Amino acid sequence: MKEIKAIIRPNKLPVLRDALVALPGFPGMTVTRVEGCSAPTRHIPAKVKIKDELTDYTPKVRVEIVAPDDVAEAIFQRITDVAQTGHYGDGLVWITDIEKAAFVFKTTPGPE
Repeated sequence: MKEIKAIIRPNKLPVLRDALVALPGFPGMTVTRVEGCSAPTRHIPAKVKIKDELTDYTPKVRVEIVAPDDVAEAIFQRITDVAQTGHYGDGLVWITDIEKAAFVFKTTPGPE
């Protein structure tokens, strides 16, 4: 099992959702609204103070998916393809190994 996490622009979420749902084996996802900033040295002019940058957070969306190994790479690729605009601040996607995962629900036996 793999966990795929992505931080993306909020306006990309509807398109990403549609693209992932169309992917065979897509297991579902959790979405959280977050805020963040990138490292000031990546794209901020030298005259901007670090204090200003660290207090100026940008709204983002965090997507979390736990998926079987055979689907994880396709999900990762779909996210990177759909979420990018070619500008700084598009986000970040990463995959980590999951040792064990299980759905938390209990089914009750139906009438026979």
